[in-house]
Amino acid sequence: MLIRTPADILPSEITSQAHYEGRRRFIAQAGSFALASALPAAPALAGNLGPLARNPFSSQEELTSRKAITTYNNFYELGTDKADPAQNTHRLKPSPWTLRIEGLVNKPRSFSLDELLKIAPLEERIYRMRCVEGWSMVIPWVGIPLAALLKQADPQGSAKYVEFISHYDKATMTHGVLDWPYNEGLRLDEARHPLTILAVGLYGETLPVQNGAPVRLVVPWKYGFKGAKSLVTIRLTEKQPLTAWMKAGPSEYGFYSNVNPEVDHPRWSQATERRIGEFGKRKTLMFNGYGEQVASMYSGMDLRRFF
Repeated sequence: MLIRTPADILPSEITSQAHYEGRRRFIAQAGSFALASALPAAPALAGNLGPLARNPFSSQEELTSRKAITTYNNFYELGTDKADPAQNTHRLKPSPWTLRIEGLVNKPRSFSLDELLKIAPLEERIYRMRCVEGWSMVIPWVGIPLAALLKQADPQGSAKYVEFISHYDKATMTHGVLDWPYNEGLRLDEARHPLTILAVGLYGETLPVQNGAPVRLVVPWKYGFKGAKSLVTIRLTEKQPLTAWMKAGPSEYGFYSNVNPEVDHPRWSQATERRIGEFGKRKTLMFNGYGEQVASMYSGMDLRRFF
């Protein structure tokens, strides 16, 4: 697969952390902020989401530019080229929205966006994100811990996995490529891990459609395709779900999909990555640099077999 980077995204366009923090202070003092017209927002979450507490897990690395994050995307339901999702946001209406949690839970229920946001305080989570294709970003997400939502549903003792199902409208969205609707999965302990969040925004503002509005999964130690977008159903199961990319290419995409520089994709190396906005490449970090927090979950596992 040819990986193309937008020619107009230069290192000089990367938003520095200091500049972003200064901008956020201005927002808090002003009390309002007009969302850029290029970023469609769900009315239930319109505009500025701050002021926000920054989670201690947040990276201290320089942020990837907002322009890059919102114009260079994998969201196949809106098109398979990196530029397609930002150009096809009209294909998905993020409001009204309902997220259903079901399966092996004692309290199945549906949440509106407003109800979802009452489960836990919104936090800013600055995470390194690594794509299986070899590029990476540092993204200031806004979200809540997935564990808080799971607690609301009260998982049953037989629940071992969590399946995530994305919105799909066959009248407006991509046909072919994958077996729609898109689905992904985690082990229950992975889903409950403090790093795993449901994101509803980035850069302190409503999550743009092209980034998975109005709510998406973010698991920073795994390759980006694990982060299912525009979620409509979360289902707890006893058996490991067969995910969209596993069905499409079982020899290329495993269930775990942990970032691992020692296990190459059949078509490209995972030893290095290209940070969007930078020249050259950097070494890929095991578990995307989150090994101290997550490695214990895979103790004793053969990570080449369980890739």
